[in-house]
Amino acid sequence: MRIVSSFAAVLMAGVTLSACATVGADQAAPSFDAARISEDIRVLSSDAYEGRGIATPAEEKVVQYLSAQYAAAGFEPGGPNGQWTQDVILNRFVQSNVHASLKLGDWSLPMTQGSEVAISTRRPAEHVSLKDAPLVFVGYGINAPERQWNDFKGQDLRGKILVVLVNDADFEEPALNTFGGKAMTYYGRWTYKYEEAARQGAAAALIIHDDAGAGYGWDVVKNSWSGAQFDLPASADPEPRLPLQGWLTGEVAAKLFADAGLDLEALRAAANKPGFKAVPLGGASFTAKLNSSIRETSSRNILARLPGTERPDEAIVYTAHWDHLGDHSATHGGDKAAAATEGEDHVYNGAIDNATGVAGVLEIAEAFTVQDPKPARSLVFLLVTLEESGLLGSKYYAANPVIPLKDTVAVVNLDAMSVVGPTKDFVVIGLGNSELDNVLKPIAEAQGRVLVEEDGVEKGFFFRSDHFSFAKFGVPALYAKGGIDHVEKGVDYGREVQSHYTNVAYHKPADEFDPNWDLRGVVQDLQALYGVGRELAGNEAWPNYVEGNAFKAARDASRAEAAAP
Repeated sequence: MRIVSSFAAVLMAGVTLSACATVGADQAAPSFDAARISEDIRVLSSDAYEGRGIATPAEEKVVQYLSAQYAAAGFEPGGPNGQWTQDVILNRFVQSNVHASLKLGDWSLPMTQGSEVAISTRRPAEHVSLKDAPLVFVGYGINAPERQWNDFKGQDLRGKILVVLVNDADFEEPALNTFGGKAMTYYGRWTYKYEEAARQGAAAALIIHDDAGAGYGWDVVKNSWSGAQFDLPASADPEPRLPLQGWLTGEVAAKLFADAGLDLEALRAAANKPGFKAVPLGGASFTAKLNSSIRETSSRNILARLPGTERPDEAIVYTAHWDHLGDHSATHGGDKAAAATEGEDHVYNGAIDNATGVAGVLEIAEAFTVQDPKPARSLVFLLVTLEESGLLGSKYYAANPVIPLKDTVAVVNLDAMSVVGPTKDFVVIGLGNSELDNVLKPIAEAQGRVLVEEDGVEKGFFFRSDHFSFAKFGVPALYAKGGIDHVEKGVDYGREVQSHYTNVAYHKPADEFDPNWDLRGVVQDLQALYGVGRELAGNEAWPNYVEGNAFKAARDASRAEAAAP
């Protein structure tokens, strides 16, 4: 049984929490310990863990801490060869001497990395150099035959620089419903746009940033694309890579189009319509060069497993990512003392994102150890690496699962849990995607809560966390968290708390542990998500995606494979 430190016990003294939220018709959840949750968050987001950077000394601290928590709770290692970890082989890239510029006739614009542009390479090349490569505007950069949509038709884009809008073609005009309306599809994600540009043979792709379309400000791009970058090697992920990929600020893009005699907003509107054709940017060209220091390294997923008593080869997976953005004192040449002297907080602690989710998985795991009777199906508690680098840890696990994905019943993902407090609403990211909603709904109703879709469905949150790596293979995925309608303080209060996190703390050093957080809502959420796993682990159901969902075909195929003799 895991224990809580005296710090957290004192911290949470006097906090009254319901220990018995109903999780089924006649089942009660075990006690969830807010003090223990608080302590896990505090430890993992402390400066001692240096922002939980990948392939740094901090990673070993994370592995040791989480493995010890699993062991203390009585779990067996869930990784290969009886280990707590699964090695994820990586290429680590550090870019330097980055130079980029735009040119059109006599006009040129040198651009500073992180200010006007953010570029990098994921190819194993020590130098990348592009000279006067022509630019082509390709709208949203989508090739979707099933929707009769192709932004590249009739174009030879080999060696070109593709300038791309973020999001998908329904973002500006949801009523068109070409891509399902307001909610973003995977075609709107930046990862897809780079993948497709590479398939087109482009030399680079530059996504035009805007806050609304991306769902975050330029600072998030700058912070996420500075420092070391990671990717899986081609042996683990054969998808083609661009020589260069990155982002362009909206202001620079607007000037570029205007100087080329084009109207960016008019072209944005044209790109929303079927039949859009790519537009060369009037002789404009892009020049860039950078050095890339590359080395093979590895990171680790951390796994615990609770074998099922009747059907141990079938599993429910709980997942959360343990990594964050690390220590950015590299902006001072790696001199932490200099950074501290200048008053700069250089540690990206990632308290909410995602020490909260990791603490939540640990607490749910603890609850299953005291469940009686023990679950018929297995439970896998998977804490993945490299979410902040494009879901790479979960992507690697999905390609190398400890229990085959055809035998994986569902995945329940915890990421950036809400610290608003107890709420009347329970947000399901991607509400309506799968039959897992039907499992969660009565559990939430027993708590006096209603399921709602996320604010900002156009921002594509369903594709931005680790459950998506499973969804692509057809495994039903549930990603749910507390809402904003605080039971005592109302919607305005909840919205203020969430807005503060999004605008002040998200992917910034300000995402730090706060001992004043109201963790009653976190406990409420964990009780419900535990209930989903308990329900599925105790029956023989195989939930699916709903009819018309893009992932249903993969689920149908995997279940057919599982049923084959």
